[in-house]
Amino acid sequence: MHRDPFRLVVTGGGTGGHTYPAVTAVRTLRDRLAGQGRALETLWIGTADGLEARVAPAEGIEFTSVVTGKIRRSRNPLKLASPANVRDVARVPLGVVQARKAIDQFGPDVVLATGGYVAVPAGLAARMCRRPLVLHEQTVRLGLANRKLAASAARICVSSESSLPLLSASARAVAVVTGNPVRPEVLSGDADRAVQSLGLGSFDRRLPTVYVTGGAQGSQQINELIGEVLPWLLGQANVIHQCGPANVDGLRTRAAALPAELAGRYYLAGFVGPELPDVLALTDVVISRSGAGTLAELTALGKPAVFVPLASSAGNEQAHNARHLQDAGAAVALTGEVSADGLRNAVSPLLADPQRREAMAEQARAYGRPDAADRLVDEILSVASGQPVTRAGAGRRGEPFLPR
Repeated sequence: MHRDPFRLVVTGGGTGGHTYPAVTAVRTLRDRLAGQGRALETLWIGTADGLEARVAPAEGIEFTSVVTGKIRRSRNPLKLASPANVRDVARVPLGVVQARKAIDQFGPDVVLATGGYVAVPAGLAARMCRRPLVLHEQTVRLGLANRKLAASAARICVSSESSLPLLSASARAVAVVTGNPVRPEVLSGDADRAVQSLGLGSFDRRLPTVYVTGGAQGSQQINELIGEVLPWLLGQANVIHQCGPANVDGLRTRAAALPAELAGRYYLAGFVGPELPDVLALTDVVISRSGAGTLAELTALGKPAVFVPLASSAGNEQAHNARHLQDAGAAVALTGEVSADGLRNAVSPLLADPQRREAMAEQARAYGRPDAADRLVDEILSVASGQPVTRAGAGRRGEPFLPR
């Protein structure tokens, strides 16, 4: 029997933190529907210069762009009324008109918004077109875009139970804890494959392995901290350091001065791509920023971490994320002015004590949700069929929701 395709509009992006959870959700929904003999048709509404404009077509997803405005946050109310903010806010109504036309023509069963300022026009247009809106929030606190759209949402999917008390009563009534979708390939790494593919034969496998990353572009702050403690760190561990393409030469010069035994335990890379799952499988301790995607992956894998949050992240979200995991015993958060001594003091106990690492790993796993994509898809399908919110909806495929 022929069945009509399920039609989904996705909106959100700007950064990987908003874009990749949406991609994972689309892939998971496509697979779920295929198992039922049904197709998925997807339209992504984003900005022409956002990451989503490249990622969506690469995934075979139809893409259309709208104009929108970015609100530059400030604790000073006067700065919120800056000319740039005023100019950008004035662009939003045109974006809403463009998004409304796209949604009207596409006729989606559900609109999924994953945050970022680009989600606002399409989220508002969904309400005008009487199409159900599902929000997904990656961080502990609702981002600015999702706060603006919360009143229009049929479902608000959050990544942590700790988000629920932070919501308004009306938002909490339609909120479900799903977790933050993690790419399945991240969960299927192989440590020996990392050693082979990266040529890490000189690593001492009796020592723990530390993975250092500042994100795709690297972090100058983290790179400088690692540079200061590198000889000490290599005395305790093997190190894989993803430093960003622009920082390789300077760090390579520093590494050239290391004794041969220590240099053999140091692998420097500008970028870690398809081999990341294998690197994470080999890793015992991670030193990194604390963006939502990073947290989702590391907790799903149960990896002990020392976080150096990006101080300039929107709404100070990275520091909030890191402290939240630290309070749960699932990570160490280094906030404020971070020194080389502070980093050494945070990492040293983890490297010296395997039991301490395992205890932190257990806490991280308890916080992680490797099935978050399936949970989010459950909610998309539930909203499409007009089902009300139930706490059972937070479980996978109808399982009862058990608070962690």
